[in-house]
Amino acid sequence: MSKRNHVVVTGGAGFIGSHLTDALIKKGYRVTVIDALTTGSKKNLNPKALFRRGDVTRYETIAPLVRGADTIFHTAALARIQPSIIDPKSTFLANVHGTFNVLMAARAAGVRRVVYSASSSAYGDQKTLPLSEHMTPGPKNMYALSKLMGEQMCQVFSQLYGLETVSLRYFNVFGPRQTAGGPYATVIGIFLRQLREGKPLTIVGDGEIRRDFTYVDDVVRANIVAMGSQKVGRGEVINIGTGTNYSINDVAAAILGVGRAKLKEAVQRHRAIYIPPRPGEARATKADNHKARQLLGWRPRVAFYEGLAKARTAYLK
Repeated sequence: MSKRNHVVVTGGAGFIGSHLTDALIKKGYRVTVIDALTTGSKKNLNPKALFRRGDVTRYETIAPLVRGADTIFHTAALARIQPSIIDPKSTFLANVHGTFNVLMAARAAGVRRVVYSASSSAYGDQKTLPLSEHMTPGPKNMYALSKLMGEQMCQVFSQLYGLETVSLRYFNVFGPRQTAGGPYATVIGIFLRQLREGKPLTIVGDGEIRRDFTYVDDVVRANIVAMGSQKVGRGEVINIGTGTNYSINDVAAAILGVGRAKLKEAVQRHRAIYIPPRPGEARATKADNHKARQLLGWRPRVAFYEGLAKARTAYLK
């Protein structure tokens, strides 16, 4: 089997990485999954993938595993804001040192391209929306900073060593298999777990924080296109988001199956409660995805409420 058919997915037992692995195998690629199973799960692993337990923070472990690969999809990370505030060292080691190791291993192995999972959290709070790649980043927490540093390392490796890289800035990815428990859970995952357990949904602050939620299948498709596009590979940073945002109140109302106008009534019935705001989080995100359309021919296909219905069905079944 040719090298062009062999790809590596770091974090392939995690939420995004496992969906990406499934799609690559369906397209006929030979996939090696590298995952330390820190936040990933064996139940997410595709049985047709070659699984190798390995930690990206240990170069000597991952370097042999990427030999012979054409592309590395680097999705492995400690991927939440609040844990990075509590334990910044672990976030730095996983996301900065880990990304450095992946890039070093890719260069040593003669890998053609690294597709890096970046984060829209790098923008922080900007004066205007939508968020565009030309804006100066303003990370507000260690997670955002660590993902931004990963982008910058990718750019340096492309410019200095000729390793093809492209960084995809995801906007709040959601869908089946998203983490619903523990410190790395996302808001939609938390709401779904609370709904299943019969607990009130915990809405942070006033619930008017707004996010551009992107369905996981659209993110997977962006990765696969980025692997082959001849228009990228020189360290480009590209937003992957829908260009529409929704408040946390909107999400809570949809999860509860009530109209937004009925959310206040749901709160009165203790189906939802408001909890204090959290530090280090941007007030609003909304993607300018023109660059993705131009360079990747990518645009979102799954509307928010359609994706939310799919995630709800998958989690509650």
